[in-house]
Amino acid sequence: MAICITCTHPISHLYTVYESAYNLRLEQCSKCLKFADPYVEHDSLTLLLDLILLKREVYRHLIYNRGTEPRKALGKSKTSLEGSQESQDDAVAEWWLILKLACGLITVDAFIRWAQLNPQISADVSRWTVETNIVFLRIFIGCLIETFAFHGGVMFASYFVLALSDFFRSRKSTPVEISGVRQQFKFSLVPLTIFYSSLTKLFLLFLLTIWRPSASKPGGSPYYWDPSYYSSPLLTRALEIWDEDKLDREWVVRNVLGGMATGFGLRVVLDCHPVFTTLVILVGWLAKTVVAGFLKNWVGGDEHSGDKWMAYSIP
Repeated sequence: MAICITCTHPISHLYTVYESAYNLRLEQCSKCLKFADPYVEHDSLTLLLDLILLKREVYRHLIYNRGTEPRKALGKSKTSLEGSQESQDDAVAEWWLILKLACGLITVDAFIRWAQLNPQISADVSRWTVETNIVFLRIFIGCLIETFAFHGGVMFASYFVLALSDFFRSRKSTPVEISGVRQQFKFSLVPLTIFYSSLTKLFLLFLLTIWRPSASKPGGSPYYWDPSYYSSPLLTRALEIWDEDKLDREWVVRNVLGGMATGFGLRVVLDCHPVFTTLVILVGWLAKTVVAGFLKNWVGGDEHSGDKWMAYSIP
């Protein structure tokens, strides 16, 4: 069953189709009196942009409402057998979507990690050799294993967080209304949410990989913060972190922005307090870091590359 993307109230249908697929009417939520899901009329580019901007409503649309069958004004209703078969088909389609997202996003992540470890080769395509293919394959396998470890840790922690949340809810004297998000929750939605949340991080990292920022001025000298504008030494030292030789943009995007985006997406699907979402992310990060510690020498090839691999092994 679909949900309203504004108040998460369950709703039977998102829109009604009349004579043609383009002749439709959006359904109104009976609780908040808003349109249940206006995203059914938007194109994929709008969904992608709102997903990169971390809008809560587009997460709810993609996770819970995507592919929901409309109400047909001039058609017969489905039987219970047809409804059961449709539920099974939806489950298969959901896992197939997770597999497709995993293949695409892990490949992009492997290319980004390879470009960070081999900046000279990534800048010159003519230097691509058979040995380069082997290095890229090792990095791809490393990214694949790390992704499985992170998703496994997150799902393990999510199980205990939801069990703890249900326990505290049952201990309350007054009954608490269960949101539509929790009613429709399935553990298969956790990896789907993580992959959707990765789009923001990978989009910015891919841009930084293709268009690398210049680390020096046109004359050849590196960019530095000019401390003569401020007299406070504390403020000057704080602003020096933006110097080109100290600021690692890839690390900030992958670790800070990537962790925030993943935490935001999990908060939408788990419907819990941000503290619990942070704990879930930390457990996944711990599992991924442990696995990366075993893989760093094999993937990197040497100690320096292995340490650099470890530095970026955070969601």
